[in-house]
Amino acid sequence: SLAVLRKIIRPSSLKSLQYQASRYMQHKGKVAEQCSNPASRGLVLGVYADENDRLDIGVLTPTAAKYNESYTSGRLLEMLRLAGPMPKRGEVRVLYNLEPTYSAVAVCGLGSECLGYDDVEKMDISKEAIRIAAARGCQELQQLETSRIYVEDFGHAESAAEGAHMGLWVNQELRSPDQRKFVPQLQLYYEPELPCDSNGWRIGLAKAEAQNLARQLQETPSNLMTPTTFAQNVVQILCNSGVNVEVKVRGWAENEEMTSFLTVAKGSCEPPIFLELSYYGTNTKERPIVLIGQGNTFDSGGLCLKTLEALTDMRADMTGAACVVAASRAIAALKLPVNIRALIPLCENMLGCNAMKPGDVITVKNGKSIEIVKTSNEAPLALVDALLYAEHFGPKYIVDVSTISKATIESFGKVCAAVFTNSEDLWQRMQNASIHTGDRVWRLPLWNYYTQQICSAEHVDVQNIGKGEGANSCKAAAFLREFLPCGKWMHIDALNVMKTKGTDFPYIRRGMAGRPTRTLIEFIAQSVVQCTDSGSGGTKTESALSSQQMR
Repeated sequence: SLAVLRKIIRPSSLKSLQYQASRYMQHKGKVAEQCSNPASRGLVLGVYADENDRLDIGVLTPTAAKYNESYTSGRLLEMLRLAGPMPKRGEVRVLYNLEPTYSAVAVCGLGSECLGYDDVEKMDISKEAIRIAAARGCQELQQLETSRIYVEDFGHAESAAEGAHMGLWVNQELRSPDQRKFVPQLQLYYEPELPCDSNGWRIGLAKAEAQNLARQLQETPSNLMTPTTFAQNVVQILCNSGVNVEVKVRGWAENEEMTSFLTVAKGSCEPPIFLELSYYGTNTKERPIVLIGQGNTFDSGGLCLKTLEALTDMRADMTGAACVVAASRAIAALKLPVNIRALIPLCENMLGCNAMKPGDVITVKNGKSIEIVKTSNEAPLALVDALLYAEHFGPKYIVDVSTISKATIESFGKVCAAVFTNSEDLWQRMQNASIHTGDRVWRLPLWNYYTQQICSAEHVDVQNIGKGEGANSCKAAAFLREFLPCGKWMHIDALNVMKTKGTDFPYIRRGMAGRPTRTLIEFIAQSVVQCTDSGSGGTKTESALSSQQMR
């Protein structure tokens, strides 16, 4: 009965049972906490050493030397020397349990302390060594699933941030969450007694995030990145960035007489979209810089169908659009005092009952007639109307980014993008920007010889493939110049740098590369910031952004 039970189970015994249950739960929680994977922290430091001397004992960077003396009592350098020859550029030594704060320390090779600007390579070798070191160190710690990685500045915080952030990026948005590679958090490591360029670190992160955004847009499959969904993504990406987005539809393009753009889009059931982005970082009366990005979300070649090998990567034929969108967001994030107007024609080049045909002739807004000789060379046709439309804004200059000719692969491999310009000033600034970012460019000619090849037909003004063999990239640039409204202009053909096998740059994994986004951002920054001439005297280049006080 109840009375008997009350006598057997006294209040004191109830308290005892509750206490035992509580102790059991606490013990179980502690066991579970011990068995779980605790949050870990890793550190990335650098060491200088002569790569041609295996017996070189190495010199730690100032930050690494301070950590070695203050926290490990010299044990870091001792263990590093016991581990074998000093790491070369791109090599890493991971040391464990040197002290309680960091479970693993990655010491990365930076090469000689004397590295700097190389006039032959057209690159600041020291900054490239920093990018590689930061990326390789972070990648090694990423394999250990380190929760948070602290990276020293290696003497140039901007380059360190770029290498680390781009090196950790993985295209895995469409993978199951439990199958995704672990991506740790990044943070700048500094010693209070030593100088620290936190501003440079933020600039580097902004640039790297922009290039990673371009990579993500490029990697998205074409069925998930139609002109409409691209526009929707851009609106979402830029909604709180300070960049205004206007989405124009087919009717608007018809009213603007964008005949060439609409002809390219005719073969697809996906409606074309024309994006217009605007950013005002200075007086609204100031003339804007106009950026144009080719936005073919898929290019089948039309009736001149591409091969299967070529079709595989044609989801990234909107590389120009991706770079322009990403650069616009970074420019706004960095609050650069410049006005930007970005024009992005979005469409698909597909086979269809209404697709353009070889031999078709169209007339564009400036009155010139164009014969479509080859439908797979649609990129210049997609850009024509954007160039003509740019005249509305009275631009300081125009820069278009596209993926036009595989001739750039045959000429340069994956080393540099091809640049064509009618302005010596724009070229010098672009070259300086590429030297600083390590994402090189090379100037190709805009000779009248190529203009004669595309304008040689008697029955039309221009052909999208001119007479003569080869030089398709040069002929495409000459074609675009025929529709240039006025003033300074630069054309970037980035087809060859669109993709990487993962061996071209240690800080960019296999897949789409997002190039030349960082160089474009730096180029724009140099238009508003007085920067030292990076091509003289073999001196190290400095970022135009790092010399400007961020608002």
